[in-house]
Amino acid sequence: MSLINGSTQPDYDLKNSNFNFDIGQMLTSTRLSRSTLTFKPKQNIFTQGSPAEAIYYIMSGKVRLTVVSEHGREGVIAILGPSFFFGEHCLANPPVNTASATAMVKTTVIRVEKTSMLRALHEEASLSDMFMSFLVHRNKQIESDLLDHLFNSSEQRLAKILLQLAHLEGGDHSYSVIPRISQDILAARVGTTRSRVNYFMNKFRKLGYINYAPSSGGERPGVRISTSLMNVIQKE
Repeated sequence: MSLINGSTQPDYDLKNSNFNFDIGQMLTSTRLSRSTLTFKPKQNIFTQGSPAEAIYYIMSGKVRLTVVSEHGREGVIAILGPSFFFGEHCLANPPVNTASATAMVKTTVIRVEKTSMLRALHEEASLSDMFMSFLVHRNKQIESDLLDHLFNSSEQRLAKILLQLAHLEGGDHSYSVIPRISQDILAARVGTTRSRVNYFMNKFRKLGYINYAPSSGGERPGVRISTSLMNVIQKE
């Protein structure tokens, strides 16, 4: 996998800021058939087409969801961080995983069996309300991604993703530093080629919208994202 400036640092997560209470604590305190699992980087959690038997909640780490087409093309449909659910297709009919889930870094999740989750959703009003809020939030994200692909250029989509992963959209900070990012995964997420992502990243750097922060204090190298990157999204 080709990485920016040769870095092997994993990618990013999206913060789920809609929920103002501790979902993890709620899941561990309710009468659920659950288990806590930890996955290594690049370890599969489940694969596309396999039986969907449980819902997962991310306690820490990052999870990438990918789909492979009939012709073998792979696309990244989501990259999720702490406080996100995935595997909700176990509640659908037929209960089949429509994507593959892979840990991007060391990741700890709560795994809740389907039957137990269904029972809890019927009996626990607060959990049911929270899970419904999550589903609405996820649907809004899917609609936003679709609109981006319909109306925005690949350059604008890349800028938006960088701002999202830096948590700078609508924020008060002028910049944020994120881990080095795989250009292959960014390309799959944006819906373009790696060469185009490389071109745009170099362009953003020359314009001062991003720069590469060297490692210091034992921390790995990162990418400094400036809110001035909003200029790319706002241009006609």
